[in-house]
Amino acid sequence: MILKKYIKSSIKNIYINNKIKNRVAMDNSNPRFININNTSYLNFSSNDYLGLSHNENIINSFIKGIKYYGLSSCSSTHVIGYSKSHKLLENELSEWLGYESAVLFSSGFSANQSVITTLFNKNDQILVDKLSHASIIEAAYKSKAKFNRFLHNNLYNLRKIYNEKYNKTLIATEGIFSMDGDSAPLTDIYKLSKELGSLLLVDDAHGIGIIGDKGRGSCHEANILPDILIITFGKAFGIGGAAVLSNINIREFLLQFSKKIIYSTAMPSAQAYAILQSLKFIKKGDHLRKKLNENIKYFKLGIKNSSFKLLKSNSAIQPIIIGKNHNALHLSNYLKLNKLWIKAIRPPTVPPGTSRLRITINSMHTIKDLDYLLDKLFEYRYV
Repeated sequence: MILKKYIKSSIKNIYINNKIKNRVAMDNSNPRFININNTSYLNFSSNDYLGLSHNENIINSFIKGIKYYGLSSCSSTHVIGYSKSHKLLENELSEWLGYESAVLFSSGFSANQSVITTLFNKNDQILVDKLSHASIIEAAYKSKAKFNRFLHNNLYNLRKIYNEKYNKTLIATEGIFSMDGDSAPLTDIYKLSKELGSLLLVDDAHGIGIIGDKGRGSCHEANILPDILIITFGKAFGIGGAAVLSNINIREFLLQFSKKIIYSTAMPSAQAYAILQSLKFIKKGDHLRKKLNENIKYFKLGIKNSSFKLLKSNSAIQPIIIGKNHNALHLSNYLKLNKLWIKAIRPPTVPPGTSRLRITINSMHTIKDLDYLLDKLFEYRYV
């Protein structure tokens, strides 16, 4: 009965505060459109930044991989789940990004959780940017290490909360922040981590494939090599999964002690095979990155003189801060009525009072798409 009351009370509170999250079953989607209940919407919520999720060559490589390897790895990598495609992908990623080694995971969430909970114990400290992804914050909070958050992109505060008494220190941040779309001052954070003798982890889920030479990401753009780099394949790569790039010692430690590796079925070999094909397109994707950047600039210029508060982001993530939950929901629903799919993002995903529309732009959007979005935003008025 206590559990039943707790569940009912918690859900009621979510409804009262306009925080309820609803799932919607799609008919199908592509980088430009999403189809729901036989209605087509312009899609400005996808992380498929380069439109590779529907690339025919990559899809065919996935099919070829399935025919060769089957649908599942059917085991952890420590039993029979590790294939030549896994090994080749790890090697290709290491060479591309300048690391000694890589290890694959089924998701970025799992990768962050594995690294933080496996490598750090009660004699260590973990210092995380306040706006880092939930996978980093949750792992740090639940780890045995001392956990502190520093003010967003604030190196003065980071230095202030650092305590030299701990054996190991991890500083964790993102390359591009998933909800604000801004970038971390990676060069300065890297220098400070070296000064403090700390390990540096950068989650570059939203930067890899998008920025840097041949899409090598935020760290390459900043000319740094953090101790641990997390990349994911569900955004610019258009597929799914993740990888941890590091030195050989960290990789070996994870392989020997990470429960998320030892006790999880490995990423399907066919998926690794398809990611290898996607990587080829990423490397040669300057034209896609150019079109994406043109679209971003066009949208920012178009909304510049509106009353909407746009955060200072140069990335594909362009959040419009609304403030109150019900106002963000109202705008999202208004756009939906006009065949635009943009979800309202509310606390606890973002800080209280900063509910927003998280607009994501990709290289497949046309100028006509962007003009239509801008027109509907300019037409909108709170009721």
